[in-house]
Amino acid sequence: MAGLPAFLFKYFDMRKFWTLSLLLAFSATAFGQIYNPVKWSFSSKQLSDTEFNLIFTANMEDGWYIYSQYLESDDGPVKTSFTYEKGNHFSLSGKNTESSAHRKELNDPLFDDMRVIKFAENVTFTQKVKVKDTSKPITGYLEFMTCNNERCLPPSEVDFSFQLKSNAKPGDKTAVTPEAAAGGKVKPTEATAEETAPATNGIAQVPVTDGGSNLQNPISWTADVQKTGDTEYTVNFKAAIEKGWAIYSQFVDDGGPIPTSLTFTTDENFQVSGKATETSTHKIEGDDPFFGMKVTKFKEDAMFSQKLTVKDPAKPITGFLTFMTCNDERCLPPTDVAFRIDPTSLAVVVGAGAETPGETTVADSNFAYIGDCGFKLDKAQMADCGEQHESSKKGYWKIFILGFLGGLAALLTPCVFPMVPLTVSFFTKSNQSKKKGFQNAALYGFFILLVYVLFSLPFHVLDSVSPDILNEFSTNVAINLVFFAIFLVFAISFFGYFEITLPESWSNKAASAEGVGGILGIFFMALTLVLVSFSCTGPILGSLLGTVLDSDAGAMQLTVGMAGFGVALGLPFGLFAAFPNWLKALPKSGGWMTTVKVVLGFLELALALKFLSNADLVKHWGILKIEVFLGLWIVIFIALGIYLLGKIRFPHDSPLKKIPTVRWVLAILSFVFAGYMVTGLRYSEKEGSLHSLTLLSGLAPPACYSIWYPCDCPQNLQCFKDFCEGLEFARKVNKPIMIDFTGHACANCRRMEETVWPKKEVYKYLKDEYVVISLYVDEKIALPEDQQRTMPLKGGGTQRLRNVGHKWAYFQRENFNDNSQPQYVLISPDGVLLNQPVSGMQEVDDYANFLKCGLDKFKELKGK
Repeated sequence: MAGLPAFLFKYFDMRKFWTLSLLLAFSATAFGQIYNPVKWSFSSKQLSDTEFNLIFTANMEDGWYIYSQYLESDDGPVKTSFTYEKGNHFSLSGKNTESSAHRKELNDPLFDDMRVIKFAENVTFTQKVKVKDTSKPITGYLEFMTCNNERCLPPSEVDFSFQLKSNAKPGDKTAVTPEAAAGGKVKPTEATAEETAPATNGIAQVPVTDGGSNLQNPISWTADVQKTGDTEYTVNFKAAIEKGWAIYSQFVDDGGPIPTSLTFTTDENFQVSGKATETSTHKIEGDDPFFGMKVTKFKEDAMFSQKLTVKDPAKPITGFLTFMTCNDERCLPPTDVAFRIDPTSLAVVVGAGAETPGETTVADSNFAYIGDCGFKLDKAQMADCGEQHESSKKGYWKIFILGFLGGLAALLTPCVFPMVPLTVSFFTKSNQSKKKGFQNAALYGFFILLVYVLFSLPFHVLDSVSPDILNEFSTNVAINLVFFAIFLVFAISFFGYFEITLPESWSNKAASAEGVGGILGIFFMALTLVLVSFSCTGPILGSLLGTVLDSDAGAMQLTVGMAGFGVALGLPFGLFAAFPNWLKALPKSGGWMTTVKVVLGFLELALALKFLSNADLVKHWGILKIEVFLGLWIVIFIALGIYLLGKIRFPHDSPLKKIPTVRWVLAILSFVFAGYMVTGLRYSEKEGSLHSLTLLSGLAPPACYSIWYPCDCPQNLQCFKDFCEGLEFARKVNKPIMIDFTGHACANCRRMEETVWPKKEVYKYLKDEYVVISLYVDEKIALPEDQQRTMPLKGGGTQRLRNVGHKWAYFQRENFNDNSQPQYVLISPDGVLLNQPVSGMQEVDDYANFLKCGLDKFKELKGK
């Protein structure tokens, strides 16, 4: 991190920087796992009627550290920080204090011997607050970074929420429900209560089910209430715990798991008599290796019994219980489950149905939050026509071919090409049999492929941890700026002014392992080639992966692209070993390889502008609009043509006595392509903007992003950028809706808008039959504070929706099970999903049939 320009911190999400590091460095740690060596727990302590301490405790695994809030510079590690959601119900009093028995202040070699303060084993952060209204929670998130003596993990954010209790006595500590183990907080569980069973011996029981939720829920709750006196009642909350899981006692020390607790939200009609008692047939007390402390936990079953003194039995008693469950490997987010007790009928409702009238739940089972539009999604009436075709397989082949072409280009560079005949000769001449030599050379080529595939594996881990991480990676402003800078460096390197190499120690270690012999020795030979050729292959591979990430790609697409690259590099070794006479036909190494590198340098320069354009589109700076972008590309390709004709020379170029035919052809193609781009500066009346260039679709900014002829929607269409506004208009005109999940930096979105939407078979539907609502999932505009919410995820955990892009991405992912763009969804104004949504690039006929299918279904519904 040291040395990263300070201005980038304004836009830079540090978590994405570490993903970028994996891509560019290809370090050995790429083969490791994603660790979580820091566990957080939160509690509060009442100091007076209006003052509380908010207590944040971090427990670190042996050898790991986190950093102080107070560091001398931003050029080192990411400091621990606390961000609070604004509210007039509380105010911070003084600075957040830090206390740890393992505080270290030293010069840290990981950050160029910068002076830092860091904590080992555990640390407590305490923030004093003055509270006006304890009925409102204090919410926010903390950010921290953890390192050991060898490496650092990506900075992480953890949401917190303190629901303070005003009736607590000064000095009392209260645990709250952040997700101490998994990094976020969870709202009340969505559970479906079955009908109340007939009373048996005065006890009404209501089991809690998961309501068909996709969230893992190994704990089922039931409850009953008994009348034990004239005004005395006992309510029993019973947990049925799946095998292997456990919940925790109410009595847990700070720094460990979240204790089980009961919170009553109405107290004017009753009094709580002491602490709830807890019983279990499988109570376990002792050291918990997961938290490194002594705990009391329950397996298989547990019951918490609370005595109440009730004044008026006709009034219901409401509240919620909080619990956290773990197995031997992981913990699920702490969960609140609502309950309502009816003393008159001796009935208890737990989960869904327990909320007080008018209270809204966190998320509907078939609709994720988008705003107050009075909208409900109905998937039951969906038509079976217009289903998505197997475009993913086509997409994989395109990415594989792109990677393969990149590998062929790398094969022609000075770092790789001379190695082909040398390596093949080594295998064929050092083995007694021709067959053995071929087998070893083929195995060598296979290991080259394997190494490049292995480099993509960390992205699968990242993709599983956060489904949106690759999408956020490709649209993150700072990462695109870093890519822009790196591609400029790559271009200058290819022009011959310096070479980019990996640390010499890496290649030395790999080379020293070649002496092992056998299959393992051949593997290290392949690894050595990959490392020592990085100065030539790195920029090409970086361009390939940058282009893949700029599409709607996921981790699998990255692996496919890497495989294509590895096949192109590894295949020649096996082929030339099988047919050694082919070696005679190879051109001799020479100046032509320098020309290849310089041509690639011009291409790197052009691609660098693409990443600057991505950042410009997301932040709306307006510095690289379509006219400026095309102008710069025209200059680059004219310069490339002049170079190929020998009028421009770079450091390693030799004087040209005669211009080869290949250079003439490439120069003419460069000039023709520059002329083609000039046509993109013409105005198109049909499109209402500049003429779209098909060959640059997805690379250049959209035609509407113009200085001379700006427009709000592509192809002169009427579209909406807010779902509720578009929905209201669709209801007025009684037309179906096409939701276009898109992004400012989405290359395939631009390709669809510029190559598929203008076709007459498609355009007639978009212009006359549908209301188009384009929702940009990478829109960074902050949501108003009253619209920022923490929402549950189907796969577990939560997500804080802080900006417009978060809102639309959550809407797409939770309702339509996709996080790639573009995705097109057809619905009626009253919320009926008309047919199966489609994603990615579509053929014109398929897309037209998709739109026709949805329109036919809408007309069918109107006729009912």
